[in-house]
Amino acid sequence: MAEFSTGYQRLPASYTDTPPGEHDLLVHVADGSKSPWHHIENLDLFFTRIYQLHQKRGFLCMLLSEMFELVQLVFVVTFTTFLFNCVDYDILFANKVPGGVEPGQQVVKVTLPDALLPTHTCTARIRDSPLMVTVLLTAAVFWLHRLIKFIYNVCCYWEIRAFYRNALNISMAELPYRSWQEVQARMLQVQREQLMCIHKRELTELDISHRILRFTNYMVAMLNKSLLPVRFQLPLLGEVVFLSRGLRYNYELIFLWGPGSLFLNQWSLKAEYKRAAGRHQLAQKLRQRILWVGLANLLLCPLVLVWQILYAFFSYGEVLKRQPGSLGLRCWSLYGRSYLRHFNELDHQLQARLSQGYKPATKYMDGFPSPLAAVIARNLAFFAGSILAVLIALTVYDEDVLAVEHVLTAGTLLGLAVTVCRCFIPDQHVWRCPEQLLQLVLTHVHYMPDHWQGNAHRYETRDQFAQLFQYKAVCIVEELLSPLLTPLVLIFCLRRRSLEIIDFFRNFTVEVVGVGDTCSFAQMDVRRHGHPAWPPTGVSQASAYQQAEGGKTELSLVQFALSNPHWLPPPHSSQLIHQLMDRVAHAQPGGALAQPHSLVVSPLAAPDTDTEMEPAASLRSFTLHGHGQSPQTHGRSQDQGQGQDQATVPSPGCSSEPGPGDWR
Repeated sequence: MAEFSTGYQRLPASYTDTPPGEHDLLVHVADGSKSPWHHIENLDLFFTRIYQLHQKRGFLCMLLSEMFELVQLVFVVTFTTFLFNCVDYDILFANKVPGGVEPGQQVVKVTLPDALLPTHTCTARIRDSPLMVTVLLTAAVFWLHRLIKFIYNVCCYWEIRAFYRNALNISMAELPYRSWQEVQARMLQVQREQLMCIHKRELTELDISHRILRFTNYMVAMLNKSLLPVRFQLPLLGEVVFLSRGLRYNYELIFLWGPGSLFLNQWSLKAEYKRAAGRHQLAQKLRQRILWVGLANLLLCPLVLVWQILYAFFSYGEVLKRQPGSLGLRCWSLYGRSYLRHFNELDHQLQARLSQGYKPATKYMDGFPSPLAAVIARNLAFFAGSILAVLIALTVYDEDVLAVEHVLTAGTLLGLAVTVCRCFIPDQHVWRCPEQLLQLVLTHVHYMPDHWQGNAHRYETRDQFAQLFQYKAVCIVEELLSPLLTPLVLIFCLRRRSLEIIDFFRNFTVEVVGVGDTCSFAQMDVRRHGHPAWPPTGVSQASAYQQAEGGKTELSLVQFALSNPHWLPPPHSSQLIHQLMDRVAHAQPGGALAQPHSLVVSPLAAPDTDTEMEPAASLRSFTLHGHGQSPQTHGRSQDQGQGQDQATVPSPGCSSEPGPGDWR
């Protein structure tokens, strides 16, 4: 990334979302009129807890969820200790007779209590193992920490429960049936009446999103500007993408909220990071901090790795036995969710958008079966199925066959093999059209590199899309490898980007009245961070360093405007929104121009039988019908794809059988 040095500045008036005449306003309220919700010091945490309690469907659901997390931790540690120290596996596997049986006496049946060691023996084995004692002590300390945090969270959420009941007039019984838009509207009304924030008389929907997603917007922007190392070139494997929960946690710990991070508190960047002077010293300080965090990860690697393996085994063991093909399903990867996320997009909004794109994405990926794997899978399924059929027939004839050693095990493994093989055998009756399926995916995910245009049938495009839409098994393996790979990424990859990261936080942090320091990309200002190729042309004044990649500024602005129909954007942003909506309206069948407000519909409105009324419909239509070229966002003209409307018209890459070079 090119060096770009500017001084940290207070955001100009057009950024502040403050009503005219109320800039830098400090409202004075007489002591007698103060309410319990007047002047809340940490509004970031307060608004975040309001949102989390809404998403967890009430106080009781939140309480039970966190309580069972504590119970799960105790269960995993206790049950694992029991399996390693309190079971006599020789008796369980019938390699020796139970202790109470006389020599020469026939053992009729071995019960589970026969395979359990006495309590004193079990305790002695645990006490005599230094490794086991260390693990148990570490788990106990971690559990006590979680318990204290749980008690603290219960007290905090009890206050949020009171806010819902007394200020918002929403009971916990009706909270699951209230939309976030309705809760947010009532929060804005409470601000006008009780002044939760004393620096602004009125808050906006954007202010609330900034406080809830302050750190998330920074992470989205850093990924968008390719500051965080997530792509790696490996021998034989080529380019791979790696972003696990553990790695993301360490990124946030280092930059945003951990001890010694760049932020003084949740809403203010430290003063030294706002000045260009001393940037090299700050970068050196950050490199040392990253090194220490990486070494700490390396030290804790064995314990974290053991926990990851045990938790994955207990979580997916029963699912794998019941549904062996479940690991062959796909899901949006953590990198994909972060890459596709708009600025100021809440978790439930992102989940809803990606869920709508799940089926077309699955159909697109299913259109690339491997012919070689299909041939091998068909034959392996034939052999395994033949042997399994014989075992089933013998069992039906005489159930004593099940008593033969390893027959049940063989049947289970053969059934698993048949199920796995079927995942590699394509359905011959499915008509495949990769180009139109990828266009349909675009209407939901909103981002597509330009070089995918016309190449949806190529396996190179499929591999790149697979980085966003992985097999569930791949996601599990990445999480299991995370304790090993995270220290290496931090020490050898992230440290070299320290200076660029210091410059990023200085250049792209602005102060918003009533909000504090926030990422300037989250302001969705098309003049400062828009792409010049997007309409209206000439509005964006951003350099290549300043503009968001992939048209993320424009798409985030439209998405936020559609999700918050009562939000009033700045004039230049309104111009962009109206021009894009006009393009969508003219692209509709018949060329009927819809009214602007008809494209921004409340999610609670009753659906119309003739038109799609959900807010995301306009953005999907806009993305599908065309939105100009940008470096990483695929632009389309109106005749280049109408999604499902052209589903019956063959296009390049549409076939019922793979062509040469199209599939692996």
